[in-house]
Amino acid sequence: MKLLVVDDELLARERLLRLLARLQPDAVCLEAEGGEQALAMVRAEAPDLLLLDIRMPGMDGIEVAARLSELEQPPAVVFCTAYDEYALEALQHQTVAYLLKPVREAELARALSDAGRVNRMQLANLRGSNFDQPGPDQERRQVSSQTHRGVETMAIDEIRCFIAEQKYVTACSPTAELLIPDTLKDLESEFGQRFLRVHRNALVALQYIVRLQRDDSGTWSVVLDGIEARPAVSRRHLSEVKQRLVQR
Repeated sequence: MKLLVVDDELLARERLLRLLARLQPDAVCLEAEGGEQALAMVRAEAPDLLLLDIRMPGMDGIEVAARLSELEQPPAVVFCTAYDEYALEALQHQTVAYLLKPVREAELARALSDAGRVNRMQLANLRGSNFDQPGPDQERRQVSSQTHRGVETMAIDEIRCFIAEQKYVTACSPTAELLIPDTLKDLESEFGQRFLRVHRNALVALQYIVRLQRDDSGTWSVVLDGIEARPAVSRRHLSEVKQRLVQR
């Protein structure tokens, strides 16, 4: 048996690995500190089961599970969470194997026996979605993220721009900002008809562009309806941006 522990906290990974060494002494135990690394290790090592933290910077555990569900033979998943009791009860109702941090040995043994592959309906419920998940040729109607307040969502129709900073992407609307686990590349691929790449770190909603603006230094930016943020337009993308605006 091959197991993969995924958690951005070193101490949490070490605790799980110690428990697994006692419960599954013959198992091969691997570890990853983030979602992207976990997916790469799944492709390379084909583990049988993931012990998957939900709250991680960048790609969170729910998004990792969503990517895994697209595989022909996905591994089983046990979610690890620091949710309060109320949210934990909601997780239990989805019949997903889960562990409450700090993990106890008896609970880990139970979760290992209950682990199974996560289906799309369970993922939708974990995200807090109240609509059917889109098919392969459909766009989502909202983006979601796990925050300290729980699962938060933002409607695509309200988003003015996506801004990438270091490991995170921020979705910006007139009333809120939300850090999401998606990459700009994936967002551009999914919403390329509605959002325009204006810079390596920015996508803007075509329908909310008010005008292009150039400052005294010659730098171009996009004025968007309803928000103060002015995403910069790079020289590389300027010609295409102007062309798309003419074609609107």
